[in-house]
Amino acid sequence: MKTLIKDWAIKITAAGMAVLAVAVLSVDGAYAQQGVTSLRGQTALDEGPGAADITKQQTGKRFTRNYRQQPPLIPHKIEKYQIDMKANQCLGCHDWPQNVEANAPKISETHYVSPTGVRLNKVSGSRWFCNQCHVPQTEAIALVPNTFTSSNDMK
Repeated sequence: MKTLIKDWAIKITAAGMAVLAVAVLSVDGAYAQQGVTSLRGQTALDEGPGAADITKQQTGKRFTRNYRQQPPLIPHKIEKYQIDMKANQCLGCHDWPQNVEANAPKISETHYVSPTGVRLNKVSGSRWFCNQCHVPQTEAIALVPNTFTSSNDMK
């Protein structure tokens, strides 16, 4: 009896896989007939234009924030800044008291609190990597349609 059930289960599984294969192949053919194309168009994988020019960030003025609690954008270049486990060059200007001499905004007090709520004398390890939240500002063209509305524009 067990052998009969086992044979029956194998046959059903094989039949199911065959039906699935036919369905996948027919769907693939249906999409090809509908004219679905790659995002890169007709360009083959091994050819095509070089990388697009990167929009340079606007420096010198600060962008306004678009929503409450938005981390401030970085209004200057940070390409060669060292931010790793050993060093964080942002602190050279933005940590207290260096921020006064550098005329730079001071790091928020929230950055001196550990994840468990303990106040610290130095930046918390969970806030060490500034570019987790803060990014260089830029006037980039949106890559996908976007319906975001700034909270400043809402009434």
